Amino acid sequence: MTDQAALDQVKAVADAVLYEGYVLYPYRASAQKNHVRWQFGVLVPPSYAATGTGEHSACRTECLAEVGPDAELHIRLRFLQAQRRTVEVEREDAPSGYREVDALIVGEDELLPWDEAVECERDVTLPVGRLLDSDQYLPVIVRGGELTTAVDGGRVVRRKNPLIAELRCRAERLPGLVRLHVTVANTDTVDCSRHTRDEALRHSLIAAHTVLSLRNGRFLSLMDPPEWAREYAKGCVNEHTWPVLVGPVGSDDVMLSSPIILYDHPKVDPSSHGDFFDACEIDEMLTLRTLTLTDAEKREARATDERARRIVDRVEDLPHQPRESMHGRVRVVRVAGTEIGTGSKVVLRPHQDGDAQDMFVDGRVATVRSVLEDVDGTCFLAVTVDGDPAEEWQLAQGRFRYFTTAEVEPYPGEVVP
Repeated sequence: MTDQAALDQVKAVADAVLYEGYVLYPYRASAQKNHVRWQFGVLVPPSYAATGTGEHSACRTECLAEVGPDAELHIRLRFLQAQRRTVEVEREDAPSGYREVDALIVGEDELLPWDEAVECERDVTLPVGRLLDSDQYLPVIVRGGELTTAVDGGRVVRRKNPLIAELRCRAERLPGLVRLHVTVANTDTVDCSRHTRDEALRHSLIAAHTVLSLRNGRFLSLMDPPEWAREYAKGCVNEHTWPVLVGPVGSDDVMLSSPIILYDHPKVDPSSHGDFFDACEIDEMLTLRTLTLTDAEKREARATDERARRIVDRVEDLPHQPRESMHGRVRVVRVAGTEIGTGSKVVLRPHQDGDAQDMFVDGRVATVRSVLEDVDGTCFLAVTVDGDPAEEWQLAQGRFRYFTTAEVEPYPGEVVP
């Protein structure tokens, strides 16, 4: 893939994966939903994975490809490295002359402690023939460090731990194909057995994913393989990651192995005004929500993270008219002759070509929490699934599932409350 627009499309999708869940609305460090961060693609040290927390230290990708005699596989490993930011005030009685505090006011700005992220990438190109002959083990080492910035009355200290990982690559011959294996493993020997999750994250690869590309070869879709390759596709074992074709529809030389379930050839909505780090929500709704934050809440969001600052600034800089045309609430909507509104019960019937995760709730009863309308006049129902153990948490955090009116049925006997 040499077209720059195509490469930009791949990067846009990969960046969305990299920062999914990085900081969630209302973008404040004090918000409960930002107390448990980084849920996707986290590869913890083996010592922490062994504590039974459900976290894992490696992810495994297997995919199929047709290759020529001189084919080369390029692997780009991408992940985030946590960087702890603390704020300290000058104190003569402190051993270092400084004492860590929960906040520091500098002029009109507020400085808060927070775990930032540093983007990391590692690239390697390997002849497919070499992978067929022998397994390849490639070390990935990321330096730690500390950076101190002086401010009025104190200082800001940023610390990051070194990371040690490994890429394990091989290939096997199949009739007319090769099966490529790429494993990313955190191999750090640091003892995290007594660490909290936040502490272990500072020794982890976060949002880890790989972008695989072929020269003189092409990948086969695992979601819709050709009939002759279906059994081989079923034999591919992918752990904690999902490889999909990426780039313009019809291209087949780049594959994204993502910790988030995607379909082949995913793309970022061209109408999106920028990152909100939450693909489960609708951009326009997050814009409207951000506009409702108080000045104090916006100040804390800006103090929390530079990326959160950009969101607040971008939303405030939007001209008035585009705001007026974004998602708005409507009171009721008619579905199969029945009026449905907030509090109504519906039966979920997601489209078969929709989000794969929605298939698990097909036929379930859900409660409508709000009715929203987008710029094209399409109505979306924000719902929670009845009986879901996370229902109370979703209500408290404002995290819902979204379905169009064509994807629901009125619950028998349902009337608007």
